[in-house]
Amino acid sequence: RFLPSEFGMDPARMGHALEPGRVTFDEKMEIRNAIEEANIGHTYISANCFAAYFVPNLCQMRTLLPPKERVNVYGDGNVKAIFMDEDDIATYTIKTIDDPRALNKTVYLRPLENILSQNELIAKWEKLSGKALEKIPIPSAEFLASMEGTDLANQVGVGHYHHIFYEGCLTNFAIGDDGEEEGSLLYPKVQYTRMEEYMERYA
Repeated sequence: RFLPSEFGMDPARMGHALEPGRVTFDEKMEIRNAIEEANIGHTYISANCFAAYFVPNLCQMRTLLPPKERVNVYGDGNVKAIFMDEDDIATYTIKTIDDPRALNKTVYLRPLENILSQNELIAKWEKLSGKALEKIPIPSAEFLASMEGTDLANQVGVGHYHHIFYEGCLTNFAIGDDGEEEGSLLYPKVQYTRMEEYMERYA
């Protein structure tokens, strides 16, 4: 069983991705196409947002630390994303390796209690820390304009964040085709980490 090192968003659903960040998905699809043309048994893991990069910083770019006074909110902050503890991603991934139900399929990691909006994530942190943050809403056009004149890494990051937090690319589709499975339904005994628990490490 071959599991390409992609995780994150499902590149098969990102054909509309913004430049220059779409190269990430195009390159992953080249690998997928080669795997399938060679008839290699595979499982693709779509793990969504790795918590370490999105949760302690409340989805702020260019920092991994919790905001102290104010937090940028993408649009109205109500678009749902999915946040995963990295150890849980590893647990689900290992379980797929010899599972015939996952053979030649995409497994999406969508544990119900970790499907959260940015506002919900912020509220959890405020409750845990006991401190309210000033919320600064960033309209879509303003956020996209922030990539102008910046380095490539920032442009890629802005594009990916826009797809996640403005378009809802992680949650705006249903899982159910023959080639798709949902990890927490396949393996209901996995006690996955809720984001309240994850945040306690940073409180």
